Amino acid sequence: MRILVTGHQGYLGSLVVPVLLAAGHEVVGLDTGLFERCRFDGQVSTVPSVRVDVRDVQPTHVRGFEAIVHLAGLSNDPLGDLDPAVTRAINYEGTVRLAEMAKQEGVTRFVFSSTCSVYGAAGDGWLDENSPCLPVTPYAESKMRAEVALQGLADSGFSPVILRSATAYGASPFLRFDLVLNNLVAWAVTRGQVLLKSDGTAWRPIVHARDIAAAFAAVLAAPVASVHGQVLNVGQTQENYRVVELAQMVADTVAQSQVVFSPGVTKDARCYRVDCSKIARTLTGWKPQWSARRGAEELYQAYIRAGLQAEDFEGPRFKRIDSLRGLLQSGELEPDLRWRLQPGR
Repeated sequence: MRILVTGHQGYLGSLVVPVLLAAGHEVVGLDTGLFERCRFDGQVSTVPSVRVDVRDVQPTHVRGFEAIVHLAGLSNDPLGDLDPAVTRAINYEGTVRLAEMAKQEGVTRFVFSSTCSVYGAAGDGWLDENSPCLPVTPYAESKMRAEVALQGLADSGFSPVILRSATAYGASPFLRFDLVLNNLVAWAVTRGQVLLKSDGTAWRPIVHARDIAAAFAAVLAAPVASVHGQVLNVGQTQENYRVVELAQMVADTVAQSQVVFSPGVTKDARCYRVDCSKIARTLTGWKPQWSARRGAEELYQAYIRAGLQAEDFEGPRFKRIDSLRGLLQSGELEPDLRWRLQPGR
């Protein structure tokens, strides 16, 4: 297929593109480049691309594609909290506009990157795709609203699929350190402390970013009828952990590190324990390859190779929120996160 991947320069996008290329697809990228300076390590696949904000996509940008993999957006709670109105405009309104335009232009398949954080403050019980969504942040709410709108667009000629990914982890050319396992390993490697900023009792389902990338490819390989309009939790049911369990796993992996709690920690309201059995039944060609413990070891080795320093992962080089704040303070970005002047011009 000829596939448009939005957000192809992101944490997930830089892993999704090579998987799609390896499957024989023709891939074109679309990205506004907000985080292109957050380059970590590893090879990036070169594909034809267009530099445009997802809010400014025009019919010509989607014309001629059979499928869209939509990854672009503000990707976590701190970014979502920066300006909830902008988060809504990008993650919800931008997604709906893109999907409506794609449908009008004859794009038949639309795979949306959502998140298990839509479950929000769910507590200790098991959740599946039919469980109520209780988002507690602007980011999670924007994803939930986009899901509802996309399902409303489904018909015989337009087939959306919603992938609710568990919390991602793992190495990527555009690494994120705001993800729980990535962050805990970074603290352990650079400071010898596996630093917890909450009481660690909240549940998190986690999944390797490469397994998420493989799920996108598997959806596109599946018959349309088997995935049409479906919502799928992306992860493995056995890979649900309390955050303190992940912290101890990291301490066991990184020599001479120990679990430490920040002063005055409180309970994290975001707590969800997710059943991922549906995706295993639906995508018979998708077999996750990673576990949290193996991922912690991968991250440990990647950080050592890169000579990671604390000021890297806690500063604007890799911390998405600080990167955006720096671009705003320098005047390179407008308050609505559009470029004041496109870089290179």
